Amino acid sequence: MATIIRQGTGRMPAFPDMGARNINDVVEFLLTGVDKGKDPKLTSDPSWLKYRSDGESIFQDPDGYPAITPPWGTLNAIDLNAGTIRWKIPFGEFPELAAKGMTNTGSDNYGGPVVTAGGLLFIGATNFDRKFHAYDKLTGQLLWETTLPAAGNATPSTYTIDGKQYVVIVCGGGKNGAPSGSSIVAFALP
Repeated sequence: MATIIRQGTGRMPAFPDMGARNINDVVEFLLTGVDKGKDPKLTSDPSWLKYRSDGESIFQDPDGYPAITPPWGTLNAIDLNAGTIRWKIPFGEFPELAAKGMTNTGSDNYGGPVVTAGGLLFIGATNFDRKFHAYDKLTGQLLWETTLPAAGNATPSTYTIDGKQYVVIVCGGGKNGAPSGSSIVAFALP
């Protein structure tokens, strides 16, 4: 059973980076039904960890996409006064799927937004499409986007020089197999 977890079989992907201890715990649970998280003898031991990671990779299907139903990433605006979600949109996409007509899938993303006093929300963060976006903060409507030299896995910054406002983002990429880069890109606001 441990071999199946490490190497996969059929439609089940392999988990080679799961770590021996984690794999042994899963095998034991499958064979005996014993959930180590409910055993007070084990959980009181100072060396026992409820959550642990051995550098596991992202859970993907055999084609290399997230193994859950899309959207695989969203951008959400929360109305803090009302405690509600104002809007939620799929965020990011895989260019090869978009070329086949499968859009609005969302994707994993790394980095936050910056919002201007004028109500523009700027965000890069999408790992594979390398896009930098400007949205209306109230509606989530996409107002502008461009492709960066590498993924903008960073939170943008905004600054003003001589009365002109700029937004800047670092384009380092390199997460989860995306190409790496070493650019800093700045845009002037009209």
